[in-house]
Amino acid sequence: MREATKSNLSLWWTLSWQLSILFVAVVATVIIGLCIYATSILSPNEGMQVQLTAALEEALTRDSQGRIAIADSPRLRSFKAENNRLWFFVATPSGETASYGVIPAPYADLARYVYLIKDADIRGASGTTEVASIDRVDTAEGEYRVMYGGNASRSSAFLAILGKTYLIYTPLLAIALPGVFLTIPRVVARALAGVKDIASKASEIESRRQGARLPVDGIPTEIAPLVIAFNGTLERLENEFKKRQRFLLDAAHELRTPIAIMQTRIDGMPDGRERQRLLDDVARLAQAAEQLLDFERNDQAADLDEMVDLVEIARMTVADQAPLAIAAGYQISFQSEVMSLKRKGSPSALPRAVSNLVRNAIDHGGNSGMITVSVSGSPSGGGRITVADEGPGIPAEHRELVFEPFYRVTPKSRGAGLGLSLVKQVAANHGGEVSIESSAVGTRVVVELA
Repeated sequence: MREATKSNLSLWWTLSWQLSILFVAVVATVIIGLCIYATSILSPNEGMQVQLTAALEEALTRDSQGRIAIADSPRLRSFKAENNRLWFFVATPSGETASYGVIPAPYADLARYVYLIKDADIRGASGTTEVASIDRVDTAEGEYRVMYGGNASRSSAFLAILGKTYLIYTPLLAIALPGVFLTIPRVVARALAGVKDIASKASEIESRRQGARLPVDGIPTEIAPLVIAFNGTLERLENEFKKRQRFLLDAAHELRTPIAIMQTRIDGMPDGRERQRLLDDVARLAQAAEQLLDFERNDQAADLDEMVDLVEIARMTVADQAPLAIAAGYQISFQSEVMSLKRKGSPSALPRAVSNLVRNAIDHGGNSGMITVSVSGSPSGGGRITVADEGPGIPAEHRELVFEPFYRVTPKSRGAGLGLSLVKQVAANHGGEVSIESSAVGTRVVVELA
């Protein structure tokens, strides 16, 4: 399968920057929209005033007789090129006038009254669609009133309005935008808090914790279908898990009867080498069936709330297994640093785990030497149980694999390969772990409980 090369994007980051950009786009659209609206209701000459004033600075002059005149100038030519129907009428306080371009007839009669008007926009004059504007213009030659019009573009008016209002919207944006980029991520994070809670609860679900489900209440509506689907998956997996458990338990129970019958028949056989070999095989089958039952019992909800004494459990296990160990050629001993070490745990699973460790040492310890079972305190406070033998040891490449069900270092060795797997399972149920220290002169299996 082709590996994904694109990393997953953060939903928080994606929503934050998208909402922030959306907000900026909306604000920019509103500002531009207001300017466009203002352009539609204000005079189309709005953008001409600044350019006209600059042009008149160069063009207004006096002729040889001292009368006001309009001279050709670079700015005026440039202004005319942008507004090919440009016209204007200039008046002074003393009544002097000058004009440029073709003044529409409806406005020509207003020319002599221009200086009396401070400013105005005139539209809808009879016989023309031209819009005229009257403004005050200050130049080096003095103060003038100018009535003007022409082919002004709407874009000029738009830019003029945008320029006049920037002192309003710029401070607002300077305050609002940082606030948006700080606030939106917090709002998004708060909205996604339910998702993080669900993820946290999902990570707490353990494989052996049957009936665990994610809560549907208090989560975003958009996430609810995913949570419901996840809960449905958990339920289906749990049902399949229960079916597997029932099958294995039934199979293990069914094996007990034929094994018992075989045991009875072999007991009736005359003594001899063949009889002993058959007895060993039946014992191996019985042990495998019992371990299979133990495996499934441990896989179910463990009774971990009772007080147990690790010292007493280990001592009783040594007493129970001593005849088997001695018969197999071993010496067996029990050691404890304390008289009693009590903690909460399973009174049925812990003895089975210690018993499996001792049986494992008997099966693989080389049929000689000492098997030592010891109990001591641990830094975690849960206690430590150690089973050591003086056998040939476990090769380094097998030390992790021996905890897998049905794994055996030597395929033809005794046992079903479930013992250490059961021990690991019991330790995990008690919040602990199992480790192996092995060399050519022996093996130590340490169960550290939390």
